Amino acid sequence: MRLTIARKLALAITAIVIISIGTLAWVTSQNLKSGFIAYLSDLEKQDLVRLSNMLAEDYRQYGNFDRFQTDRRPMRDLLDQLRSKPRPENEDPQSPPPRRRQAVEDDDRPPPPPPVRSGETPPPAPPTRDTGTPPEQRPPVDPMRFGQRLSLIDKNGHALIGPADAPGSVQAIMLGPEKVGSLRLAPLRQLSNASAIDFVSVQIRHTLLLAGALILVAVGFSLWLARHLLRPLKSLHAVTARISKGQFQARADIISQDELGDLAQDINIMAQNLERNEAQRSRMLADISHELRTPLTVIQGEIEALIDGIRNISPAALESLHAEVRHLNKLVDDIRQLTLADAGDLHYQFQAMDLRPLLQDMLQRFALRIEQAGLRLESHLGEMPAWVNADGGRLTQVLGNLLENSIRYTDSGGVILCTLTRNAGMLELRLEDSAPGVPDASHALLFDRLYRADSARSRANGGSGLGLAICKVIVEAHGGLISAIPSALGGVKITVQLPYISPRNL
Repeated sequence: MRLTIARKLALAITAIVIISIGTLAWVTSQNLKSGFIAYLSDLEKQDLVRLSNMLAEDYRQYGNFDRFQTDRRPMRDLLDQLRSKPRPENEDPQSPPPRRRQAVEDDDRPPPPPPVRSGETPPPAPPTRDTGTPPEQRPPVDPMRFGQRLSLIDKNGHALIGPADAPGSVQAIMLGPEKVGSLRLAPLRQLSNASAIDFVSVQIRHTLLLAGALILVAVGFSLWLARHLLRPLKSLHAVTARISKGQFQARADIISQDELGDLAQDINIMAQNLERNEAQRSRMLADISHELRTPLTVIQGEIEALIDGIRNISPAALESLHAEVRHLNKLVDDIRQLTLADAGDLHYQFQAMDLRPLLQDMLQRFALRIEQAGLRLESHLGEMPAWVNADGGRLTQVLGNLLENSIRYTDSGGVILCTLTRNAGMLELRLEDSAPGVPDASHALLFDRLYRADSARSRANGGSGLGLAICKVIVEAHGGLISAIPSALGGVKITVQLPYISPRNL
């Protein structure tokens, strides 16, 4: 039989309950037995005090305890008298002195007949009183063997009844201030009375029956609880099985607000991301194939025209082929950059550097191209150093892509504005251009791979559609953010935020 999680959970709960209730039942039965024996021992201690008072009165009458050593009947009579009187609730009253055996025997004798005068017939003798069953044939009246565990010791330390050094409770026999002897009672080790044993056995049996009933209830509850707790897992198992088969639209039902509910929510988020990534992958493959087809088609057409003699081999024809090859090489290189970034193999060499000289150098390098495109460049970089922990080569790649896009997609006669400021703990580099812009809903999509807003920013201008996606990867690797919003100049404003390093931390 396969041990599923539900069965394992049910078995674990059942085992814990059985061990707990079984241990509780055993401890309860042992405590009941020992507690009942302790209760009887306390009663016997009270009887021991009462018996010591009776023996003190006996000592007052006879002057010693010697008669108890030769005859056990006096002690038996005292014990019978002790058991025949109820125990006082608050105190142990002194018992009246026992009557001597001789006096008891005299009281039991019939009265003497009246004297007979001469000539009279003596009256008939009175009937004798039935004294009942002889003492030797009486049923036992000492269920706890109190008398058998009792030792009587005189004032000299001699044992008159029982052993002198028996362990147990010791009660002095006091006649006023004088100690005339002592009583020793061996401890009650086990129950010997049938009634007491039956009482304890019934209580233990009831405890065990209750424990068994509780175990059965716990087993049923554990089975229900295991199924209830693992019911969401069946739904999650079905959903994950569908996701593993490529059905990324599958979603798990959130039927609880506990850890399993959180797990279901995480699985739904994972499925959503997988679905989005799969759609993006399919779209990217289609876009890449289309992007590759365009320069390859142009190259193939140019070569076929040259082969057929439609076009002559000239510097213009070779330059056209070279341009298409460069565009194709740029696209392949951008795809490689994104692939390395996704795999975590895009390496960086971070070091503290001032961002202002890097920006000034990049603007100077692009100044001629900006002028040739009929654009005007404005920059506001400030006077204070702007320290960041960055890879200079990767930031140069980001700035180059941003400036390249502004030059390529800004109409002639426009302006490009570059601004560097510090906002709290972040450096903000803003690069904005003039018209044309993009629709408002498209700004957040500019950093998606191979996304193109409209025909104004198309592949006809030479872009691969991957430059801003690469910029986003590099900026986020530096712990920064990149975003796009409409520019007041009419075009797009790109904002790059990088963590600022205080000169004191260098």
